[in-house]
Amino acid sequence: MMRRFLSRRLIVLNSHEGLRRGISRSAAATATEVENATITPKMPPFDYAPPPYNGPSAADIMKKRLEFLSPSLFCFYKKPLNVVDGKMQYLFDEDGRRYLDAFAGIATVCCGHCHPDVVEAIINQTKRLQHSTVVYLNHAIADFAEALASKMPGDLKVVFFTNSGTEANELAMMMARLYTGSQDIISIRNSYHGNAAGSMGATAQSNWKFNVIQTGVHHALNPDQYRGVFGSDGAKYAKDVQEIIDFGTSGRVGGFISEAIQGVGGIMELAPGYLPAVYKSIRKAGGLCIADEVQSGFARTGSHFWSFEAHGVVPDIVTMAKGIGNGIPIGAVVTTPEIAEVLTRRSYFNTFGGNPVCTAGGLAVLRVLEKERLQENAFVVGSYLKDRLKGLQEKHDIIGDVRGRGMMLGVELVTDRQLKTPAKSEILHVMNQMKEMGVLVGKGGFYGNVFRVTPPLCFTKEDSDFLVDVMDLALSRL
Repeated sequence: MMRRFLSRRLIVLNSHEGLRRGISRSAAATATEVENATITPKMPPFDYAPPPYNGPSAADIMKKRLEFLSPSLFCFYKKPLNVVDGKMQYLFDEDGRRYLDAFAGIATVCCGHCHPDVVEAIINQTKRLQHSTVVYLNHAIADFAEALASKMPGDLKVVFFTNSGTEANELAMMMARLYTGSQDIISIRNSYHGNAAGSMGATAQSNWKFNVIQTGVHHALNPDQYRGVFGSDGAKYAKDVQEIIDFGTSGRVGGFISEAIQGVGGIMELAPGYLPAVYKSIRKAGGLCIADEVQSGFARTGSHFWSFEAHGVVPDIVTMAKGIGNGIPIGAVVTTPEIAEVLTRRSYFNTFGGNPVCTAGGLAVLRVLEKERLQENAFVVGSYLKDRLKGLQEKHDIIGDVRGRGMMLGVELVTDRQLKTPAKSEILHVMNQMKEMGVLVGKGGFYGNVFRVTPPLCFTKEDSDFLVDVMDLALSRL
């Protein structure tokens, strides 16, 4: 009894001594410490605890990675995160610590990590048949193609399955060239379409382009509403495409490829009026219009199922991946029956495209999106989150721009709002601070100074509040 009393007494004396010493510090420093200690945001409750992890540590994994994996690989954060478990909008590290995932594996996990309906579909199909190739019949690929076609406008109803977005864009551009007989493809500066031969040519950021032969692609002025010379006047940017056709080609083109919202480019939404004007010019020159929906498709933008729909256009070819499978390696190209016929001129084949496990999982994803009304949630919660981020912009001068729609939002950091000087080092510091407080976000843009906020579509308003409060505190600590 006496021992416990003396222990409590010692704690009180130490506290008083600490307080006495603290008074000698600067009042401002002490106030800041107290404020930071008392307002650290609290993560929303979540009824799930991962099983104990008994695998190798982050240090052991990094050692193997450095020895056996490509040296081109990179990690976010000063102390790389070892992710071992995931559930809906949350991820867990090797110690069981929970993180709010606002990046979703680069805009890929749409339904939520390990969604039970998707997992069940994958397991059931895997138990029955893992692989057969399309030279045999199997209902999984046909069922998913039918469901996917029902989501497309116009006469877009023939589906070719691939393994990735890069592969989908490669196929789409080849089809456009075959159909039109023209080799010239026009894409937009700041775009990203993949890292294979053709798609790297269409990509227009030096960060993602190797010094290898890339031919037949012209890069048009980017209709960038934040940094662009014409602001939000899409029609003025579109004139550059017409000039490329007039002066840089024979007057006939194979096609035009674009994202309606540039993902890797920093969540840059194309200026209003741009796509309708460009589509008109391209079609007049005999070309096809390709919509790259790899990141922005599958209800992510909330207002529409496909991001091109917000611009009032109907493409000739649509490419997709990422959200199509909630993390399963699958992509697709959807086009019209007439355009699809070009692949019958020779033999076109893809060993894994349309794999029954992947397509069964993809069909489950579509059903979850509909059953849980995740497009509506992306719109409602995404609008709420964007409003809160706009409020943060008013508080912190370092936030130069907040943009995007639904669950595809960008926050650009600049050291000078007038000059729009990219805050390259500051964003790294903020990212690390946010990770330490339990929030994971992406990073992109040509200068690497844009937060890419692309969470699973099951994100809630409570999650949004936590994310913004954490970002607010991290920015306050700069």
